[in-house]
Amino acid sequence: MYAMILTETSAELLLVVKNLRVIFSTKDGNITAVNDLSFSIREGETLGIVGESGSGKSQTAFALMGLLAKNASISGFAFLQGRQILNLSEKKLNKLRAQEIAMIFQNPITALNPYMQVGQQLMEVLIFHKGMRKKKAFEESVQMLDAVKISEPRKRMMMFPHELSGGMGQRVMIAMALLCRPKLLIADEPTTALDVTVQAQIMTLFNDLKRDFNTSIIIITHDLGVVAGICDKILIIYAGRMMEYGNVRDLFYSPSHPYSIGLLNAIPRLNCENKYLLTIPGDPPNMLCLPQGCPFNTRCSYVTELCMKMPSLKKFGEDRVRACFKEVEELS
Repeated sequence: MYAMILTETSAELLLVVKNLRVIFSTKDGNITAVNDLSFSIREGETLGIVGESGSGKSQTAFALMGLLAKNASISGFAFLQGRQILNLSEKKLNKLRAQEIAMIFQNPITALNPYMQVGQQLMEVLIFHKGMRKKKAFEESVQMLDAVKISEPRKRMMMFPHELSGGMGQRVMIAMALLCRPKLLIADEPTTALDVTVQAQIMTLFNDLKRDFNTSIIIITHDLGVVAGICDKILIIYAGRMMEYGNVRDLFYSPSHPYSIGLLNAIPRLNCENKYLLTIPGDPPNMLCLPQGCPFNTRCSYVTELCMKMPSLKKFGEDRVRACFKEVEELS
């Protein structure tokens, strides 16, 4: 069913996710946080996963990393260079993490241990995963801090997390994630707590690292503007489902799904004459009680009776996929 979105040859693909489903069992009922999601990413490519809070972006990443809560069940397939990585044992997951897939979490300062110096935390990764001696691990960590453009890296090794600015803390987390040279780097809302200037610096850094280390990157964000200059492809998800998937240029210049159009319109613009910021009407759905049919139909201005059924994914154009009954030409 989803083979149509995986147009590259298997030799080119680093990660292939097919029919991923994540269900949480709660006292109020089952919540399907990720619903039949499929996508792929090539070596050296950057994929942006975009959607509002609660759309299933982070849970997709946690599923790939084996970091889901205990009340979660997972089904589907995720192949990293042809190897299934879902539902691995804890021993195999520990080997997978850092060495092959690394993740940068939302708040860098809280992700770091406040009682340990930055250098100790960086060295620990190399000692545990690579078996390095302390002296070599220290020098390797200093080199990586320098690679992510932290000034005076040897001095920063002796600092504690609370002594770092938000931007510097984020660079430390990026350095930590790259120490073992992973094939895939997942960045979960990497610029949320940063000001606009530092956001731009971090995005430039990701581009530089992709070029220097040939690392594939998944950027998880709610802000389409953040991924405009770094991503090769964008996956738009809503209520755990794919709404649209395609090349970043195509999606920005000609969005084909009402939800994508809403997200783009919500980006603040300096040249906009509107007095008020544009928003998507309504609220994200209650995941315990999703609307019948398309999950976006309660907020969509193009809704029809057809939308009371679930639209199937349809390919159109070049390497583009969407889930909507409305014809592309009718959207404006």
